[in-house]
Amino acid sequence: MEEKRLLRKLDYRILPIACLLYLFAYLDRTNLGNARVLTGTRDGKPDLTTDALGGDPTGVLYDWVNSAFFFSYILFQVPATILSKLFAPRIWLACAAIGWGVSSTLMATGFNFGSLMAARVFMGIFEAGFGPGIPLYFSFFYTRDEMGLRMAYWFGFAAVAGAFGGIIAFGVQNAIIPFSNWRLLFIVEGLPAICLGIITIFVLPDRPESTPFLNEREREIALSRMNRGTSGDVGATVNKAHIGMAFRDWRIYAGGAIYFALNCSLASTSAFLPTILETFGFTAARVQLMTVPPYAVTAVVLVGTSYISDKLQTRGVPIALSTALAGIGYLILLVVPNNVHARYFATFCVTSGCYTSIGLIIAWFAHNLGSETKKATGIPMFMAIGQCGSVLGSHLFPKTEAPRYIKAIAVCCGLQFFGALCALVLSISYRMDNARRNKQYGIPDGEARVDVAKLADKAPNFRYII
Repeated sequence: MEEKRLLRKLDYRILPIACLLYLFAYLDRTNLGNARVLTGTRDGKPDLTTDALGGDPTGVLYDWVNSAFFFSYILFQVPATILSKLFAPRIWLACAAIGWGVSSTLMATGFNFGSLMAARVFMGIFEAGFGPGIPLYFSFFYTRDEMGLRMAYWFGFAAVAGAFGGIIAFGVQNAIIPFSNWRLLFIVEGLPAICLGIITIFVLPDRPESTPFLNEREREIALSRMNRGTSGDVGATVNKAHIGMAFRDWRIYAGGAIYFALNCSLASTSAFLPTILETFGFTAARVQLMTVPPYAVTAVVLVGTSYISDKLQTRGVPIALSTALAGIGYLILLVVPNNVHARYFATFCVTSGCYTSIGLIIAWFAHNLGSETKKATGIPMFMAIGQCGSVLGSHLFPKTEAPRYIKAIAVCCGLQFFGALCALVLSISYRMDNARRNKQYGIPDGEARVDVAKLADKAPNFRYII
């Protein structure tokens, strides 16, 4: 009963802030897709490409502005997440939010290709300190039985951001203002991140052993939960040996391959979904609203699948099935060129499958790496590898290949089925390793503390989630 009360207390304090932070992070990361088709409906003001990119007839400049975020995001993820262990989590995450909020807001002042690129690069730097940091932070407070659903709530706000992005863009498109409407979009979606970052400093709890948010009895329970089936660090420490172990772990690279496939789809969908829907023959205003339903359904599918995954304590098979669903969506887009209803249904498959798999794979690695330092290295490692897929995805839909975008859709389709295969291989590997340890060392008590200080996830009594 005490543990349930503590869990509710943690949920009420941590989840709203973390989810809202991700909502604004994702809005700021993906609003280029809406800005690209956004014009003033009453006065015909120019869109982003006409106003700041000189028309960009091939779409190449837009692609580079979109992908600039991912270059800095990839480069800074591993060092930023390791470095985050040396600071209070609330301060680190708050500064990241304020930083990307400022960068996003400054996009509104962009006047040419270089200025937009600079803002996107700095946005990537600041978000690199946030994205991989949240799974590590959650692992301080939530057990492996609870992690999947909490990560679903958190990552589900990426889907919520997709839905809200369309609604906000629809409203901004109808605003009567003395400057281009796409500039207002960046202001409206950038300023809230700055405000929320300031709130985070005062609201988000620090590590269980140091936060005044918990009383002594709650802290005792929280530390016991933190050491259930593994063991947490005490204070701000980095185990250098575990950094090397992470770089030598083939499973992290396999996870990176899955994440690469998923992020290629995620980046291309978030940046180009309005463009794809525009090829269905919808008006620009209707396109903004038509982006909402796929993301709304995605949020429901993500939470439902993650709940089942937690109950069954399996990640690999749900990831494989969800990724295959996204592949089927792309297949429909390839083979059904003229049926608008079927093609629109395919976008539901793509978003639901892709977002669900990403939420699950983050939860998978948040508890399968053993020690905090290996998590702080391994999580951003596989995420950085995966974000290379985002760079690819952001270049797959040049205007010159409209309206079918056959090459882009075929690449995404193949990658989804490849990701599903990798997830099955990884799940089988974990099952075999658990079986070998059970045979060699016996079946451990799942509630007992496991000393991972030396061997991380290779400790004899550590067991993987399959």
